Amino acid sequence: MQYDPRQSSSPPSPIEPTGFFTGIQWRPIVAGVVIDTIATIVLVTAYYSLFVAHELGGAEDAFAEYWNSSEGLLTSLLLGSLGTMIGGFYAAYKAKTLEMKHGALVGIGSIIIGLVFQAMGSEREVPEWFLALSMVAAIPAGALGGFCAEIFKNATGGGRSSQGLGLSGPG
Repeated sequence: MQYDPRQSSSPPSPIEPTGFFTGIQWRPIVAGVVIDTIATIVLVTAYYSLFVAHELGGAEDAFAEYWNSSEGLLTSLLLGSLGTMIGGFYAAYKAKTLEMKHGALVGIGSIIIGLVFQAMGSEREVPEWFLALSMVAAIPAGALGGFCAEIFKNATGGGRSSQGLGLSGPG
């Protein structure tokens, strides 16, 4: 019987799944959360100053009254989700891998920042349904930003090449 080097007495190494945080880059996520917060503040301020302030006048009571109305709350929710999408896009674009996971982690960071701001106390009371809805919307908004970053990366040629997949173009 001849010796076969491919066979050995030791069993093959077990297949181990990758962990949830394997491949995560924290700097882009932290930068994405900062960009999310800044983008949300800029979007809300720009929206109010461009569209609402002219109709209501410049009174401080009008400002608080608008943002406590159902229209103001929904606008705030949409603009906050857009800010989270922007932060998720940035984090995923900078990470260059696991784009949706990086975007979703920006959404988790957004929830944490929102809870910190809420715990610090604010002058206005927001309904609990709004807090719950904004927390539920944060992770999908960040993941959507990560998905958009992945599409952008692939559209600009930064993604995988079609040659590596066995596909060929026309010609």
